[in-house]
Amino acid sequence: MIQVRGLVKRFGSRVAVDGLDFDVEPGRVTGFLGPNGSGKSTTMRCMLALDHPQSGTATFDGRSYRALSKPLHEVGSLLDAGYVHPTRKARLHLAALAASNGISRSRVDEVLAMVGLTDVANHRPKAYSLGMRQRLGLAAAMLGDPKVLILDEPANGLDPEGIRWIRDFLSYLASQGRSVFVSSHLLSEMALMADHLVVIGQGRLIEEGSVAGFVERYAERWVTVRSPEVARLAGLVRGEGADVSAGVDSIEVRGAGAAEIGELAAKHGIVLHELSPQSGSLEDAFLQLTGASQEFRTVAVPGALMMARPGGPPTNPPLPPIPPTVPTSGAPLPPPRPGPDSGDLR
Repeated sequence: MIQVRGLVKRFGSRVAVDGLDFDVEPGRVTGFLGPNGSGKSTTMRCMLALDHPQSGTATFDGRSYRALSKPLHEVGSLLDAGYVHPTRKARLHLAALAASNGISRSRVDEVLAMVGLTDVANHRPKAYSLGMRQRLGLAAAMLGDPKVLILDEPANGLDPEGIRWIRDFLSYLASQGRSVFVSSHLLSEMALMADHLVVIGQGRLIEEGSVAGFVERYAERWVTVRSPEVARLAGLVRGEGADVSAGVDSIEVRGAGAAEIGELAAKHGIVLHELSPQSGSLEDAFLQLTGASQEFRTVAVPGALMMARPGGPPTNPPLPPIPPTVPTSGAPLPPPRPGPDSGDLR
């Protein structure tokens, strides 16, 4: 169990983390979400004693990270895939970490196989792609077979196979009773991976709960309807007080459920070809919730800037510059997956 209580971290006059409280329970993947600049990485660094908070605590089964005598046996972490010395071979890097925590040399080969780096274990990380360095960092995090994993953007740089692998791998580790705490901006992956969410903005907790509950509370919901008499049905639904958006051969209804629409269609003898409840994504819910907490916002979409010019876009328009961002506020091992292909080595 990870417990964070009253965590406060300031850098000069700037408050990066502001009285943060949350728990990370064993047996599930807890996703850590927030806009850029919200304090996610700083929170993780404070949890691992890399930054020193002004107040508050972060404990692992009641003990701070500094109180752990052999931390790799208790907490595995990956905050920056670029931390490895570029000219020290991957196997030697892991061997040094293992020796520092009394871990057997055989475990090095186990974790290399676990993350699919056996074939390139004697290469130097400077020849690795970002995705391969992420795999090496995860191997280091797993050296001590820890009960807790803390990972900051672990899918960054991975190819589609690697992203799916790490999703399955973290879910597998949680199923063994470990506490897995992971941040990511890949919200579509987080929706598939996480069981629970901790969402922060401007250093403060703004939501905590299950993924399903989060989407239920903050994402838009509607019903898609298709019918040979869709125009007639649209009029009837509007007459019941619902909002209707008409398409070519379908309508989207907000303010009435599928059962109500179905009963209304049956009452008037209207044939239905589709009647399906729809919901926005985790991304939609996240943007809805954190809109007021965004520290940086783009000023416009480049294409919109082009279309706004008098006379429309030229025949062969030059590419517009990307608009600047503007601050708006101060156990048994799982079977190994195939390793990276030869194209991963630059």
